[in-house]
Amino acid sequence: MKRLFDVIDSFLGLIVASPILIVAMLMVWLQDFRSPFYTAPRVGKNGTLFRMVKLRSMVINADTSEVDSTSSDDNRITRVGCFIRKCKLDELTQLWNVLLGDMSLVGPRPNVKRETDLYSNEEKKLLSVHPGITDFSSIVFSDLAEILQNCDDANIAYNQLVRPWKSRLGLIYIKHQSLFLDVQLMILTALCLISKKRALSYIYNILTHLNVSKDVLAVVKPDKPLVPSIPPGLSDIVTSR
Repeated sequence: MKRLFDVIDSFLGLIVASPILIVAMLMVWLQDFRSPFYTAPRVGKNGTLFRMVKLRSMVINADTSEVDSTSSDDNRITRVGCFIRKCKLDELTQLWNVLLGDMSLVGPRPNVKRETDLYSNEEKKLLSVHPGITDFSSIVFSDLAEILQNCDDANIAYNQLVRPWKSRLGLIYIKHQSLFLDVQLMILTALCLISKKRALSYIYNILTHLNVSKDVLAVVKPDKPLVPSIPPGLSDIVTSR
């Protein structure tokens, strides 16, 4: 049922989004007359590598820097790319990956191999399902670029501040996944573009109903800045990568 839901919705989504994507593609091409697409290598279900299709928001060959976590002040992001990222237009092209079966509409966000190689045995459970365009963490950390802004090392900052909670939220999704939850998360992802505060309030209520731990709930409705934490399955905070 989930696969049928993914196929129908991704097909319809590509049709509906095509006018927006065409304009965005043209904007990217006009800035440097290079391909508007970037196919990013990502780790999928059972550790299988696939190419995730994204609208290019960075300069050509940006991935040669091996900086996988992007902050809002990353100088690799183009002017058009800033707009694309702010409006999440680079996520729309991933509907093609859903249609192909590489991804699902909802599931733990796909990661690069350099990151999944660091996974604990507990985190490797994230690779037991197809990665998704959105999930709990996509909403909670929709401001990821701002979180990593001004960090000396964006990769280390991601592993210390975001990964511990992103992994926990992904594992919570896997444990409780259902078509109803998928629909809720898709609606809340759209709502997040309008009001993140309201979207987080609904996420908080869903997670409370699922009886998740108080430390996870505190991240969903934070009243303090994120601090370095330990990823699930590990015993220490990540200090190197």
